[in-house]
Amino acid sequence: MLLDAIGSPADLRRLTPAQLEELAAEIRDFVVQSVSVTGGHLGSNLGVVELTLALHRVFDSPRDILLWDTGHQAYVHKIVTGRRGAFGTLRQAGGLSGYPSRAESVHDWIENSHASTALSYAHGLATALHQAGEDVHRRVVAVVGDGSMTGGMAYEALNNLGHSGRRVVIVLNDNGRSYAPTVSRLVAGVTRLRLNPAYVRNRARLQRVLRGVPGIGGHLEKGMEGMRAALREAVMEPDGFFETLGIRYVGPVDGHDIAGLERVLAQAADHDGPIVVHALTEKGIGYGPAEDDEEKCLHDAPRFDPVTGPPPWAPAGYTQTFAEALVAAGERDERVVALTAAMPGPTGLLPFQARFPDRCFDVGIAEQHAVTAAAGMAMGGLRPVVAVYSTFLSRAFDQVNLDVGLHRLPVVFCLDRAGITGDDGPSHHGVADMALCTKVPGMTVLAPSSGPELAAMLAIALTLEGPVAIRYPKGPARVGPPAVGRGLAARRVVRGRDRHCAILAVGRMVEVAEEAAAALVGEGVSTTVWDVRSVKPLDPAMLADAADHELVVTVEDGIRQGGAGMAMADALGQHRGVGRRAVPVVVLGLPDEFIVQGSAGKILAELGLDAAGVAASALAAYARVAPERA
Repeated sequence: MLLDAIGSPADLRRLTPAQLEELAAEIRDFVVQSVSVTGGHLGSNLGVVELTLALHRVFDSPRDILLWDTGHQAYVHKIVTGRRGAFGTLRQAGGLSGYPSRAESVHDWIENSHASTALSYAHGLATALHQAGEDVHRRVVAVVGDGSMTGGMAYEALNNLGHSGRRVVIVLNDNGRSYAPTVSRLVAGVTRLRLNPAYVRNRARLQRVLRGVPGIGGHLEKGMEGMRAALREAVMEPDGFFETLGIRYVGPVDGHDIAGLERVLAQAADHDGPIVVHALTEKGIGYGPAEDDEEKCLHDAPRFDPVTGPPPWAPAGYTQTFAEALVAAGERDERVVALTAAMPGPTGLLPFQARFPDRCFDVGIAEQHAVTAAAGMAMGGLRPVVAVYSTFLSRAFDQVNLDVGLHRLPVVFCLDRAGITGDDGPSHHGVADMALCTKVPGMTVLAPSSGPELAAMLAIALTLEGPVAIRYPKGPARVGPPAVGRGLAARRVVRGRDRHCAILAVGRMVEVAEEAAAALVGEGVSTTVWDVRSVKPLDPAMLADAADHELVVTVEDGIRQGGAGMAMADALGQHRGVGRRAVPVVVLGLPDEFIVQGSAGKILAELGLDAAGVAASALAAYARVAPERA
């Protein structure tokens, strides 16, 4: 296999065109086989095989700086930079990251897994090279794709790049997709050529003619940029967007033609300023099941049989419960609308979109816009629901705080993948949502401990007058216990015989707390367990009951510092319980650090947030509080 001889980008430059085609096929087969075992981002990486090979043959990484936006399209880059042997550990604890990782390789400059940021990195790095006088012989290359051009930050960076004139090669990897088909009039403009067979056919004919002129074909082709621009204009409206910003535009080029890509990239490398190379690629190309997929598996596949491909994707667990509850809410109230940032499938909006197509809005990778647009909808009398991953809400916190919170608007934020999510690592754990949302004046923050609780909370949230955040984890939803709380009240799920210890548990940690309570009873510590349900406002009845215990333990799967537990400890400090004193409180939560990838269960156990860990912390604290009974 040719792939066995590829240990660094330099090895690619010795291959013939025929060998490159063979290598591309081997890489595709390797990616499919590897991801079928570990799970991972499939379609995006199959689509950039030839593009990655061409980039590494033209540019000299790491001297030339290659940036990937988003990072989930960097598997092929990892393979050709010496990490193929580690793919058996992809997205596993202690294994290969699913995104670029500075700790893994000098070829990885940014640990980029949130979209629309690479162009800003590129502007900053190009400025640093310019200041050092190194931009003459080093290049910054930003590969932008999978819907990243729908994010506002990308346009801010383009504006500054054009204004500064910094030497950056921007590769627009245009596959027309993010999670869902890309939402953007700009993308529609620059990809209109993809749908115009007259342009593509005439451009290819012109290139063949120019190359065929003996002796001067290459020079003549290079000198005919004006003719190609005129040809573009003849078959479609001229875009002019990039040129207006001061950025040269070249393309579109076939993103699966290695030789053609190399020619264009080499010319772009010589350009004295920012330049866009628009490459047309097909996400999932070369693997039938990925090519045919319309939604999630084409992007992020679970483990699967490589012969048959990933199973059809459908929402599950809390996401499925939310999907069903939202459709029911839409049936009850025609004012209910839904918004998402390029993720209608992963957040569970597809059933609502199918039932109410005029009431579901995919704004592209633009969380800030989604939040403020929802604010406007609420001002106009609608009841908007913003469905977003917890980690992505932090990109729009200013809008949540001031555009929604300050105006006291009834926008409901449904935060999927809250807490520890597992294999996508530090950029995807939803650890900050409670610490952030509880700081928005007037915001209600809810955390369901089961599927039925989530459905009930969504119904409640849509009746409240101000903003609401409902946060729930990735994975299966607890079906029971059958009891569901009322309104914003907490729910006591275990009543201790004596008032030794009270555990106030948030969301998914309720089940953990119940198991810990059983262990504590075995150690002679009678334990009451409360399902907090409403993190803000806190239930006064719960606080009064907890304050009448000898010890209170709070447990959450959010960041401890400034999180739900500290808010509860502060509130309990106002109560006087046993012996007319403030009850001692132990706050358990996630540490102030970036948490690496691994299974959610193992990560929580390592952090002392499984049943055994919670019981051990409570027992140790109780021994200090009541040593005569411990």
